[in-house]
Amino acid sequence: MAEAQAQGARRRGRGAGGGAARRAARSAVSFETARFIERNIPNLEMLNEEALQIIEENAETILEEIGVAFVENPAALERWKEAGADVQGERVRIPRGLARKLCATAPSRFTQIARNRARDVEIGGGSLVLAPVYGPPFVRDYEGGRRYATMADFEKLVKLGYMSEWLHHSGGTVCEPTDVPVNKRHFDMLYAHMSLSDKPFMGSVTDPSRALDSIEMARILFGDEVVDQNCVMTSLININSPLTFDATMMGALEHYAAAGQACIVSPFIVGGAMAPVSVMGTLTQVLAEVLAGVAYSQLIRPGAPVIFGAFVTSIDMNSGAPTFGTPEAAQITNGAGQLARRLGLPYRSGGGFTGSKLPDAQAAYESANTLNNALLSGVNFMLHACGWLEGGLVSSPEKFVMDADQLGTLHKLAAGIPTDANAQAMDAIREVGPGGHYLGCAHTQANYQTAFWRTKLLDYKPFETWAEEGERSTYELATQRVGKMLGDYQQPALDPAVDEALKDYIARRKSEMPDAFI
Repeated sequence: MAEAQAQGARRRGRGAGGGAARRAARSAVSFETARFIERNIPNLEMLNEEALQIIEENAETILEEIGVAFVENPAALERWKEAGADVQGERVRIPRGLARKLCATAPSRFTQIARNRARDVEIGGGSLVLAPVYGPPFVRDYEGGRRYATMADFEKLVKLGYMSEWLHHSGGTVCEPTDVPVNKRHFDMLYAHMSLSDKPFMGSVTDPSRALDSIEMARILFGDEVVDQNCVMTSLININSPLTFDATMMGALEHYAAAGQACIVSPFIVGGAMAPVSVMGTLTQVLAEVLAGVAYSQLIRPGAPVIFGAFVTSIDMNSGAPTFGTPEAAQITNGAGQLARRLGLPYRSGGGFTGSKLPDAQAAYESANTLNNALLSGVNFMLHACGWLEGGLVSSPEKFVMDADQLGTLHKLAAGIPTDANAQAMDAIREVGPGGHYLGCAHTQANYQTAFWRTKLLDYKPFETWAEEGERSTYELATQRVGKMLGDYQQPALDPAVDEALKDYIARRKSEMPDAFI
């Protein structure tokens, strides 16, 4: 069906545009998007078998003896009771082994399709899909400073994501546009992802009705049959740690799971506040929460795609502020990856995390620590891969392009080290011999364009050239790159009939409710 739709779109393009369309295609700005990462390197595993078994045993004890709360959700309580759980009030105690048994029906790997099918992503196994920052109410840029985000900022970030070579996914709430009513902004955000990009995207979760709107808009974009038979959206379902599943998030999960759309079941952990201060204790709670959440998705629809999520940071015991890029967070990210693989589930964690207020040295250190650890920990879906500042309160276009540039290093590292005859370079070593140099040899000439990863942002020029060009900082270079990318941006084609249907749906739904800003 999707191929038939694509062929139909191509036929419409030929009929409508003719020679003009072909000339426009030749003059269009060309940009590449790398395919999602397939690791050719082993995962780093910090926990031994004994430690993993202890965590798993303790997590089962939590579910059986302490239980989890499904608040303000009588239907969820009834489902759990029918499944064999002990339900007392809103507390659900899950018999040992039941949650794990339910989780077994979730797929270990699935495909999320994009409207440009060349940009489909596979989530699970050895893959790594990179998606941008999610959720900040503020933006900061070099010229305007820190301010509340607007819909124009949202659209700018979607365009940057579309143009970014190393990003595979358009993401979701790349910032929270505060100039649009709370109950209506999800329409504009989804439409931006659907129309300004052709990469995969995420649905809304801030109210169950908004999840339904997301599904309906996806049906308009892709067609009913495609949505019924494929995952076309991923959504972020946060657990109210410790051990609480609220009606808003679970209501969204219920709609997405019933429609066969993917949910990231993700505890939101600040160690020392929402979980114990110890790594083992936090991992135990994370596993218990994920087991309960994933199991519930399978009660809704066995086989619904779901991702084991872990958003984990520690706390500064002096100020109470969350900290990022810390060794303890790295250990938890790593251990959660091992637990996810033992469950046979795709794994979400990591990102370009930093508590810094600016894209400065602190931001670079903390982000690099988290990005590289996520690669080594076997993360399959990395939300917040670029653009995050100030503990997730701020989206930054400059930080976005800085991080996105560095994501190229993850692609290169994940590819592993080639060992074929060309990589062995024996011909080059023979040709150059003692005392020579390799700059002009045949092997270098044949490989120089692809031998080394190349930044499109950082400055490696001699001091004199750098000084003559104004002694620009990376922040300034990033500002310049943001401007160039936005200047080069060209909107991907969207079937006019589909576009009109999306606009009609949005207008009708908005007219059905008064504006609300809380």
